[in-house]
Amino acid sequence: MRHLIRFLLIPGIVGWLLGGCSQKLEPQPFTYSQLLTGTDKKAWKMVSIQVIDNGKASGVIPVAQSGIDPCIYDDLLTFYADAEHKFEASEGATKCNPTDADLYLTDTWTLINANATLQFYIPVLNGIYPWTIKNLTSTVLTVQYYFTDIDASYQFTFNSVTTK
Repeated sequence: MRHLIRFLLIPGIVGWLLGGCSQKLEPQPFTYSQLLTGTDKKAWKMVSIQVIDNGKASGVIPVAQSGIDPCIYDDLLTFYADAEHKFEASEGATKCNPTDADLYLTDTWTLINANATLQFYIPVLNGIYPWTIKNLTSTVLTVQYYFTDIDASYQFTFNSVTTK
């Protein structure tokens, strides 16, 4: 009888006492889309560019020193957390033409988690391309485009400027 109490009853009671006193916490990790959009929307601004040609990188070039017109590189790219994946490009502090509207492009963005591909518009290239996400945190987004016909790629880094 002692063996029955020792092997069945005591571990059962101890387990019940210890198990009933704890609360199970489950972490809620951010997904790629949440990092990109925040809970409602998030705007990003380009901060650097890098050109990789035949395996040789140019080094990180601050966009202000890249020779790109400020009226292009200071634009804000806003990703929305809605079901439509709304995307907007708007003028930054410097406009190319003073009569230009603040909001000049409304489109959508596409994220494919399987290969970390994000398709969206970048003003510097004036087009929508499939970008490979190299780094994505709540404040930094680095994407890279690999040319299919030559051994070269562009890499852009953006910092978040607003979050809602």
